[in-house]
Amino acid sequence: MIHEIAALTIDPAQAGAFEAAVAAARPHFEGDPGCLSFRLERVIEHPGEYRLVVGWTSVAAHMEDFRQSPAFQQWRALAGPFFTAPPSVIHVETVI
Repeated sequence: MIHEIAALTIDPAQAGAFEAAVAAARPHFEGDPGCLSFRLERVIEHPGEYRLVVGWTSVAAHMEDFRQSPAFQQWRALAGPFFTAPPSVIHVETVI
C-alpha cells in the first residue's frame, strides 16, 4: 500500500463548508477498488491548510485509474472550488 498526501489550501472562513464538501466526496474515493483508506487532516498551525491522506493499492491505482474516473471529476467538482492554490500531491510508502 502507498499513501497519497495532498496539501490543500482554502480560505479559513470556508472551513466548515469545505469539510462538508470533502465528506460528500468521500464515497467517491471509497467506492474505487484501488482505495484502501481515506482521511482529511487539518493543519493546526496554519488555518486553512489541510492534508488529504488516501491509501491506495499502488501509485497507478491513484494516478491512472482513479484520476481518469468519473469519481475524480466528482471530487474536483465538490472540493475544487474551495482551493485557493493548486494542491500539491506526493506519494509515500512506509519503510519502517
